[in-house]
Amino acid sequence: MKNNVLKVTFLGTGTSQGIPIIGSDHPVCLSDNPKDKRLRVSALLEWEDYTYVIDCGPDFRQQMLANNVKKIDGIVYTHEHNDHVIGLDDIRPFYFRQGNISIYCHERVLKNLKHRFQYVFETENKYPGAPTLDTHIINDDPFTLGNKKVIPMNVYHPELQVYGFRFGDFAYVTDAKIIPQKELDKLKGVKTLVLNALRKEEHISHLNLEQAIDVVNYLKPEKAYFTHLSHHMGFHDEVEKELPEGIHLAYDNLQIEV
Repeated sequence: MKNNVLKVTFLGTGTSQGIPIIGSDHPVCLSDNPKDKRLRVSALLEWEDYTYVIDCGPDFRQQMLANNVKKIDGIVYTHEHNDHVIGLDDIRPFYFRQGNISIYCHERVLKNLKHRFQYVFETENKYPGAPTLDTHIINDDPFTLGNKKVIPMNVYHPELQVYGFRFGDFAYVTDAKIIPQKELDKLKGVKTLVLNALRKEEHISHLNLEQAIDVVNYLKPEKAYFTHLSHHMGFHDEVEKELPEGIHLAYDNLQIEV
C-alpha cells in the first residue's frame, strides 16, 4: 500500500439489529440487493503495514472472514453499546497468532468490558484459551495509532458520551445525536467524513438524514458517507439518487482510499 494512503473498508453499516431484521417483512429487509443487507457498524483502517478496527460488534467474525483479514494491530472503541463491543471474544485467532491485542477506549468503556468479559481480564488462574489485551485509555487528547495522529472528539448519543475519531483528512463519527460546536470545530477541513444517519424520520439518539446532511453542509468535506443505517432509511439505490452531490450511503464491504 502506498505511503500515507489510508484504505477504509466499511465492515458493517447497519444499526443495532442489522438488516434484515429477524422476522421482519419490511420491504428493505426483503430486498435482494446486497447493498440493502447491513451488518452491525464497524470499519477497517489500513495504511502501510498497519491494520486497525473501529468497533468490534456481534458480526466481527463474519466481517473478518468476508474481508480476509489476517492480522490486526488493535481495536478502537467508540463506546460500550452491545453492537459495538460484543464481538471481543472473536479476536482470539489473532491473539493466538500475534500475541497480545491492543485496545483503545474511554476509561468508562474499559470498565464495562471488564464486567462483560471478566475472563479476558483475569490475572490469576486465567483460562488458557482467553485472549490477553494491552489496554490504552483514551481521553480527549490526541493519541497515536501506528504512525498516525488521531484526534478524538466527543459526541453524544443523546446523553452518553461517544468518541468520534479524526485521522488527518479522514474522520469517522457514529452514534451521534449531538455534536457540540467545539467538537464540530475539530472536523473542520476534513476531506472525507463518515457520519451516522439512522433514517429519514427524527430519532431520539441518532442524527436523521436531514440533520446529517446539515452537518456535511456545514463542514463541506469533499466526500461524505453515511453509516449506521436503519431499514427505515429506505432502499439504498433509491436514497442514493436523492442525496446531494458528494454525499453517499455507505454499504458493507465498500472500500475507499483517502
